[in-house]
Amino acid sequence: MYYPLWLSYTTGLLEKQGHEVKLVDAPAKNLDLPYILRDIEQYCPDLVVVDTSFPSLKNDLKVADSIKQISLLTKVIGVGPPASQLPQRMLSEGFDVVARYEYDWTISELVRAFDEGLGLDSIDGISFKNSGKEIVHNKDRVFSTSDDLDKLPFVSETYSKHLDLHDYYLSSSLFPEVQIMASRGCPFKCGFCSWPQTFTGRTYRQRTVDNVFSELLWIKQNLKSVKEVVFEDDTFGIGGSWIEELCRIIIDEKLDVIWNCQVRAGMNRDILKLMNKAGCRLVIVGFESASQQILNNVCKGTTVSQLERMAEDVRNSGLQLHADFVFGLPGETRDTINETINFIGKIKPDMVQLSVAAPFPGTTFYNYLKENSYLKTENLDEYLDENGNQQCIVDYPWLRCDEIDQLLDQALKKYYYSLSYVPIFLRLLGRKHRFAETKRIFKAAASFTHYIGNH
Repeated sequence: MYYPLWLSYTTGLLEKQGHEVKLVDAPAKNLDLPYILRDIEQYCPDLVVVDTSFPSLKNDLKVADSIKQISLLTKVIGVGPPASQLPQRMLSEGFDVVARYEYDWTISELVRAFDEGLGLDSIDGISFKNSGKEIVHNKDRVFSTSDDLDKLPFVSETYSKHLDLHDYYLSSSLFPEVQIMASRGCPFKCGFCSWPQTFTGRTYRQRTVDNVFSELLWIKQNLKSVKEVVFEDDTFGIGGSWIEELCRIIIDEKLDVIWNCQVRAGMNRDILKLMNKAGCRLVIVGFESASQQILNNVCKGTTVSQLERMAEDVRNSGLQLHADFVFGLPGETRDTINETINFIGKIKPDMVQLSVAAPFPGTTFYNYLKENSYLKTENLDEYLDENGNQQCIVDYPWLRCDEIDQLLDQALKKYYYSLSYVPIFLRLLGRKHRFAETKRIFKAAASFTHYIGNH
């Protein structure tokens, strides 16, 4: 269960500007639609912002339409990746306005326009229905700058005011954790990755080291129950000497904070060691595949030997390795999947995450599949099964979607249920913060067992 990161940044910005805001995370609290509608009737907001995703879009359109039914005067704004790719559908089926791509500063400008009775024609980054019920698409908004990010309130402060930290859980992180961002955007060209293509953009912008350190210090001083800080950046620490400076200020100021982040293969070994010294516990690395051809096909920009060296460097630095792989990318066959499975056994990550390739609209991967008729369905609801787990909709003539699902589950069981994983498991139990680590491991194991039991 992830934090509502983007809604929270927007909430903090609006509150800083003097607006009264209520942040509600319905999935985290398991709130149904009737409850939400009653809550909205009691709160009587002028504006409701609904964050959506591709797999949840059908449900979220129903939510937006239901809100309009109970309160015709309330403006309902749609945000999230679908807003940049499917604004026409969202406006036709429930929303008054959609804010495309990253939206915190866009929503701020939109609120000011509603407050002052201004028109919407001059607000970049939105699509809306005009007085004649015609759909208008304003030009795209320029992405936020590094200076903009420093001006945003700490998202951890917004969490503490509006949310229950114990509602959120990541199997790779010590519990409870908080998720923050030090940067936005990713300059790399991975064709399957949705966020840079549909939401955050390719332009990389980064908060200053002092700003990020100040938030880490605030978390340490004010959120006493938090065991770990998770940096949810698309790609963490790629701005020159930035990551080294952050680590050194943490070390010099003797800030005892545990954190993890998502990094790219090829990171300098000395930097990894410095990160460990500065409290980093784990790095999440997108390996994706052990087939060089597949890495080339998706423009990953890495080599298999580079991936192998990264795994070794992470292990030698004292960090835990969370390795991500994707089954079903362009060029995937049974042989390439077996290459990847053998590679996983060779590098022996502390945690391995296997995902089926998810072709989201707006990505080059999606376009490739659609052009070649390799999509089982274009129905976004079928990206998840009835239990909310991913299911494959990539259907190659030589490798069917149900085969990819089966091979993924077999690979997970082969790795985690093998005797060769026992030493890794025991090593994790013996690490620093072993009590919190042990709780994490057994909770993750229970989740994994439940998943396997339903497959």
